[in-house]
Amino acid sequence: MFPTQKFIAVIAAAAVLLVSAAPVKAGGQKEDRALRCALPGNPSTLDPQKTQDALSFQVVKSVYDTLVEPDAKGLIVPALAESWTISGDGRLWTFRLRRGVSFHNGGPFTSRDVKATIQRIQDPATASPRAIEYDAIRNILTPDDFTVQFELNFPAAPLLATLASGWSAILPADLIEAGHDFGAHPTGTGPFVFEAWLRGSKITLTKNPAYWMAGAPRISGLDFRIIPERAVRLQGILSGQLDVCDLYDSADVLLLEKNPRTRVEKSLTSRVDVIAINTSRFPLSDLKMRRAITHAIDKQSVLDIAYGGGEVVGTFMDAGDPYYRDFTDLYPYDPEKARALAADYRFEKPLEMVVPQNYEYHIRAAQLYQQMLGKAGIPVRIRLVDWTVWLEDVYRKANFDLSVIGHLGKLDPDARLRDYGTEKTYVRWIQPEAARRVGQAGTLSGFAARKKVYDEVLEIMAREAPFVYTGTAYRYTGIRDNVEGYIMLPKIDAPDFRSVILKQEKG
Repeated sequence: MFPTQKFIAVIAAAAVLLVSAAPVKAGGQKEDRALRCALPGNPSTLDPQKTQDALSFQVVKSVYDTLVEPDAKGLIVPALAESWTISGDGRLWTFRLRRGVSFHNGGPFTSRDVKATIQRIQDPATASPRAIEYDAIRNILTPDDFTVQFELNFPAAPLLATLASGWSAILPADLIEAGHDFGAHPTGTGPFVFEAWLRGSKITLTKNPAYWMAGAPRISGLDFRIIPERAVRLQGILSGQLDVCDLYDSADVLLLEKNPRTRVEKSLTSRVDVIAINTSRFPLSDLKMRRAITHAIDKQSVLDIAYGGGEVVGTFMDAGDPYYRDFTDLYPYDPEKARALAADYRFEKPLEMVVPQNYEYHIRAAQLYQQMLGKAGIPVRIRLVDWTVWLEDVYRKANFDLSVIGHLGKLDPDARLRDYGTEKTYVRWIQPEAARRVGQAGTLSGFAARKKVYDEVLEIMAREAPFVYTGTAYRYTGIRDNVEGYIMLPKIDAPDFRSVILKQEKG
């Protein structure tokens, strides 16, 4: 039942933790201060080329720029590159770079920085988790300081989306050559300059007064507060000590909707929330068991209770993506069928479900999954781990049976599907035909031709069930009423703070 006595007690304690923030001013005029945002946990790193986690990209999006970027509608538009052309055979891409741009360390932005950045990503020593997305690039030419050309091994339709993604953030060549630690001290051309990261507490960014986009940013900085406790985040947004906070509980949404000083913005995320299944471990290697697990899950109930609602999906693509195709009829919720399929297996010990502890909604989902699977005769034990442990043990080493996680949206299907069907992914699902078709789709041009092939890939993934594809959840963002111009970019699920302004609250 909500609210519990424990939750009320934590709310009271939260007020003490937040009193050091600056008081709210009166008047209604523009207020020149940092925007205060809550993060539910620590980013894994602030090096954009060495991470895939959402918390990292929510921060580094404001520190770095890319050659091209998605706009508020998800269309790819110029950024550090003012324009680009592609040769008729699709093998030479030419970008004309923006002049007068400087890095936060004062160095000028040139084609040399673009070349050094892409080569850093491709270098095995960098260990970039997305390096494979740049394998089409054979050579990088810099005819002059403001022209860069990519010679490709083959036509690569997904490359533009890759260059617009967070891991294509452009770094200064001189710092790359010096072995600079971008993970702890990020340096880019972005609208905000990194100041400090007090791990477990906050990340501070200040306004870049020399930013290339006219009139941006419009606030003096960003203050990311790392607050794992839901009650503390809620108290912060209600009291005005936080300006922006993602909400993960329907009760919190109701409280903010009733508060005259706050509003709630609702949108469909680009995540696919899943149960990841380690298909290299018996009995999870058996499709019959994976079918049993899928039939046991009431996906809509999980979305409604754990994630605040959303749309059920049946394959590895978010519901709002133009490449999505509905396969939910393959393995619908059927607890009796799940029980029958699982009856042939004897479990010497429960399956271990590893869950990152800083995501409350994934924990709630895991508890529901545990109950549903238990009713089907599939015992499950939940183990909570720190986010950095999850990345290392689960995502990199596949040391798990089951896991609960959300896969972020991507600007192109290739970025989501690349490597699936091979041993390189953490679910260890090997399906050569699916892998072959993913590679084929990346060489095609035109939406219709690519969608036909991706439909085939997604159907294979739906039938072989290396995941339980629960659905695409709604996002609820609590925002103080004096915050204007806040944008959450579609597909990459990262905020754009360049147009934000703060008004002084009345009263």
